[in-house]
Amino acid sequence: MSNERILNTLRAPHISEKAARLAESNQYVFVVAPEATKADVRQAVEKMFDVKVEQVNLVNAKGKVKSFRFRAGSRQGKRKAYVRLAEGQTIDVAAKA
Repeated sequence: MSNERILNTLRAPHISEKAARLAESNQYVFVVAPEATKADVRQAVEKMFDVKVEQVNLVNAKGKVKSFRFRAGSRQGKRKAYVRLAEGQTIDVAAKA
């Protein structure tokens, strides 16, 4: 997998309270490209962070409907990847962000 495709697959780490709790159990959350597959995410994380990935789960988060100045609009949806690493391996997400 080329460096350009790796950087396109992994958009950013998803930082939230839930992601912080999951990091304690060796699971990390990333925002990924809409067309990314589990195999793409696995290869990108393994090459970028030099770790062994055990499991990848993908979630399509639908954008919320919000109103702004009495007009309905919607936020953009995103695709998230929950990545579980092998025992004893970690990622410093804040340093790579």
